[in-house]
Amino acid sequence: MDEVLIPVLIVGMLFIGLPWLILHYVSKWKQAPTLTNEDEGLLDDMYNTARRLEERLHTIERIVAADNPDYLPHDQRQPQIDTTSDPLADDYREPARLAGRSPRERI
Repeated sequence: MDEVLIPVLIVGMLFIGLPWLILHYVSKWKQAPTLTNEDEGLLDDMYNTARRLEERLHTIERIVAADNPDYLPHDQRQPQIDTTSDPLADDYREPARLAGRSPRERI
């Protein structure tokens, strides 16, 4: 009995279950919401606004840099690492602490 039942179940799963599963998710994918023309227009407007704001920021930074020679524009600054609340703060300071030592002293 088991010799006939197992192959029948396997064939049934392959030819009925698998196509049903694939077609089920294909239909769900087709029903998923897509971007409307209005959404695309909003995205284009937001992109243009962001681009204009970035251009304004660069203009302001150039003006401030011309007035103040010590000012560095945002894209030329070194990233600041907040080590006060970081549990791995020692890892950030490790290269600076080891910089003055010889290779034998580092170990």
